[in-house]
Amino acid sequence: MNAFQRVGLVARIRNDQIIESLRRARDCLAGKGVEVVLEAGTAGMLGASGGVSLGDLGRGCDLIVAVGGDGNILSAARAVASHGVPVLGINRGRLGFLADISPDEIEAQFADVLSGNFTMEEHFLLEGQVSGQSEVPSALNEVLLHSAQMPSMIEMELYVDDVFVYSQHADGLIVASPTGSTAYALSAGGPIMHPSLDAIVLVPMFPHSLTQRPLVVPGDQEIRVLILEDSGVSAKVSFDSHQEFLIAAGEAITIRKKKETLKLVHPPGHNFYGVCRSKLDWASRMATRHPYKAEN
Repeated sequence: MNAFQRVGLVARIRNDQIIESLRRARDCLAGKGVEVVLEAGTAGMLGASGGVSLGDLGRGCDLIVAVGGDGNILSAARAVASHGVPVLGINRGRLGFLADISPDEIEAQFADVLSGNFTMEEHFLLEGQVSGQSEVPSALNEVLLHSAQMPSMIEMELYVDDVFVYSQHADGLIVASPTGSTAYALSAGGPIMHPSLDAIVLVPMFPHSLTQRPLVVPGDQEIRVLILEDSGVSAKVSFDSHQEFLIAAGEAITIRKKKETLKLVHPPGHNFYGVCRSKLDWASRMATRHPYKAEN
């Protein structure tokens, strides 16, 4: 019996490469006796009728296969994490830290996964609440604060579990999960964190003071960022560059770890350090040796 009986397929971007991988994935799954359910937009890409919403896909399937880049997994994660359904990614994007099945290995790696030969990794999400907003959006990678009047610095105060940490004058602040430590936070100078860590990293963006450095805090602590009223500068906050809200001067955002986690399925041979070597070019070697040679 297959490890997964009802599998949902989802993609966000329509292009020939993604459509080809969608068809291969659908045909491979169907050929192994798996019931395939298409997300509505994905069904349209394949010229099929019907399809269900992403939320219904999470409720009705025991595995979601996301075809595209990591952005597609981010979108799926926000929609299905609360249902506890795991996600498997086919990489048709660029780096692909999360989507790790290559297009030319779909059949072989699906065979492994369906036979139960896989690992499952849990990634926590962040959620945030802005002053005066009832909605509590979530992010798998990061919550980003930046000035609403670009290019202007914002003045903010940081509190962790209601303990004052520092005042900061900067272009913005990135609050990232371990998953997001290899995304926007990495390009801003933040540390790479193993996805199993229960920690959150705060990375200032172009701070006015050179003493401001990335800060790693325990994952179960609550982060509050207050936009100082005296500055008169409001800020914007975005969740995985998806949902965006305005924070007026004098208001705050509270960020914490979300209760539900995203379960990522990986085919055999996956390990985080191998992904880093591949995606960050850690395995490259110098073409020439240092010309200096010590003399006796």
